[in-house]
Amino acid sequence: MTFVDNAIYKDGKRILAPTTLQQTVEESERLGGMAWVGLYRPDEAELKEVAEEFDLHELAVEDALLGGQRAKLELYGDNLFFVLIPARYVDESESVEFGELNVFVGTNFVVTVRHSEVPDLGKLRRHLEEDRPQRLAAGTPAVVHGILDWVVDDYFPVAEGLENDITEIEDEIFAGDGNVSRRIYELSREVVRFQRAVRSLPPMLETLIRQLDSDSEQSHDAAEPTGPDTVEVRRKLRDVHDHTVQLDERVTSMRTMLEHALELDSTLASKKLTEVSVTQNEQVKRISSWAAIIFAPQLIGSIYGMNFDHMPELHWWWGYPFALFLMLAVALTLFLLFRKNDWL
Repeated sequence: MTFVDNAIYKDGKRILAPTTLQQTVEESERLGGMAWVGLYRPDEAELKEVAEEFDLHELAVEDALLGGQRAKLELYGDNLFFVLIPARYVDESESVEFGELNVFVGTNFVVTVRHSEVPDLGKLRRHLEEDRPQRLAAGTPAVVHGILDWVVDDYFPVAEGLENDITEIEDEIFAGDGNVSRRIYELSREVVRFQRAVRSLPPMLETLIRQLDSDSEQSHDAAEPTGPDTVEVRRKLRDVHDHTVQLDERVTSMRTMLEHALELDSTLASKKLTEVSVTQNEQVKRISSWAAIIFAPQLIGSIYGMNFDHMPELHWWWGYPFALFLMLAVALTLFLLFRKNDWL
């Protein structure tokens, strides 16, 4: 099996890097340390091997294998399984890239299964090993906090990028951009996916904190003192919980702003359509008016141009001037009438 990383930690320090899962399990038990196994897109056989060695629940393994899960947290006896939806804002395309991270946690092991490039857990591991070994000494709770904090921190640039996009959309709406409706729908889809990733985190963290508090009380009742590192981890988790609540509120505000933007765009589009319709009606009235004015002389002329022997005024000397006068009078009368009714 090819690992992204596989190590055993004790007192916050990496003490061994096993090459097989069996060695990882055996040495972590023998040394009394914590195993942290990182996998990237394992196949079914590899994941089942991990499940057998660490006694993972089959339902959790099935979820990790299939992928496409929502953010959630589940307890299986003494083991914990949670799914996170990491995200990254791509400046070049002004879009959000989503991933999936599955984490199995036991009393002395953590197994991470990534289905995407984000988050960079290798960078997180190095950060904990080099800068936070005292926190890593708290064991699996420290790793859980590190992963959650890492993913949540990556959410803030995503939120800022989406908020900037929404501001640009508002400017495009008032500028009369014809493609803004499509951009609103695309951005709404990304915001909805981001909200699904964020909204589940506050209750997940509340459950996790209650579980750690319960474990702490049981340790206290058993006369096993709780280390300061464990207390600090719980405090840090509450801070991450506060951040997720803030993010959830920001995403909710984004959806409201997009809904208002869509309504505004529809209103402006309807207003523009109405203005075009009014303009077209004015043009039709003008055309119809001039057509009537032009038609009246033609009608009179056509009557006087009929070749019949017995016609009134046929041999009248004033007949031609009278016909011209009649044409002009009828045209002028129509012009004044249409002008009075604002058709011209």
